Amino acid sequence: MRSDDLYITTVPCFFQCPISLDLMKSPVSLSTGVTYDRVSIQRWLDGGNNTCPATMQILPNKDFVPNLTLHRLIDLWSVSNHRRTDSQSHAPTKDDINAAIERFLIDKNDCLVLSKILRFASASDENREFLAAKEDFLRMLVDLISQLDSKNFSDSKLMLVGEAMKILSTIRRKIFDRRRLSNLILTNGGDCLTSLLLLIKNGNTKLKIDCSAVLEFIAVYAESKLLIAERDEIITEIMKSISSDSDSTLIEASLSFLIAIASSKRVKLTLIGEKKLITKLTNLLTDPTTSVSVTEKCLKLIEALSSCKEGRSEICDGVCVETVVKKLMKVSTAATEHAVTVLWSVCYLFKETKAQDAVVRTNGVTKILLLLQSNCSLTVRHMLTDLLKVLKMNSRSCLSVYETKTTHITPF
Repeated sequence: MRSDDLYITTVPCFFQCPISLDLMKSPVSLSTGVTYDRVSIQRWLDGGNNTCPATMQILPNKDFVPNLTLHRLIDLWSVSNHRRTDSQSHAPTKDDINAAIERFLIDKNDCLVLSKILRFASASDENREFLAAKEDFLRMLVDLISQLDSKNFSDSKLMLVGEAMKILSTIRRKIFDRRRLSNLILTNGGDCLTSLLLLIKNGNTKLKIDCSAVLEFIAVYAESKLLIAERDEIITEIMKSISSDSDSTLIEASLSFLIAIASSKRVKLTLIGEKKLITKLTNLLTDPTTSVSVTEKCLKLIEALSSCKEGRSEICDGVCVETVVKKLMKVSTAATEHAVTVLWSVCYLFKETKAQDAVVRTNGVTKILLLLQSNCSLTVRHMLTDLLKVLKMNSRSCLSVYETKTTHITPF
């Protein structure tokens, strides 16, 4: 062992990444001014988050810029303390990764090799594209994930398969042929879905998010949606995450998955009846701590469920309509558009009298009039006009209300 390996010093706190708490190798700053290690913040953003992890502020954009001054200071400190940063000594190259994959084919229980590949994949889009283009590598990952079942389940096996799932989740958006990946995962008697269920049941929050993300990614064709939805235990486990007590990122990933599979009537009926999804969504919408992105997805899912009779019945029987009305103009443009579509569907398209009464009772007509004066899209404007008609607002009374408004109202 070299003497510099024995030299230990405390890393200054402002050199540490707020996410990993490790010495930053490539510091970058978000629009909030907070600096993170590039790999850590990229992984956070790739997970679908739209907030600054340190401040929890909503990010106006997901761009970041290199913090060159801090990078130079870290380099100077590293040299003066006889330390070499990982970017200088341990960043794996493509040749290293090819060699690592070859080694893994010989010893398929080497979790450290998968961890090395995961670090490589997390480092850049170029690295993710490199791995996603390797068809044999994708097949190897799916084969490895498929090996987890209740008979050979152990903590070490869970860790190994979990690393493979994290890699697949990290590179999924760079995979060009989604149908091919979907077929790889859904064939062989559904062994891979069995493994995914075990990962969701026994994994940590991050692993549950990765599993949900991969399931959403492959649920792109009608047959794949149905095959996944038929695994009732998977839906049950995913539904457990739709709670105010869950991590916000996990809730968002779970909702995204449910949106992806909720196109067929059979799946909708399962989500509405057996799973009581609309009640869960309404509870999330009434929780003041629910994030903007989760609110948008809740309303989008309610919109999808309102297209069938059973969904409309559930929406109109409880406090769902009132809750949707309250979200008009209060969250975001996307949330308002989903909310308007829900109200248009139940009140105008299908003439649900309970829904109409609920809109009037919660001052929804006034909000509709205010929205008509905003910069809403043409489609939303048409739906709002239809809503006014069905709520028995004639053109003369609407005009008199408009004339009393002397200022332009921007609701967002």
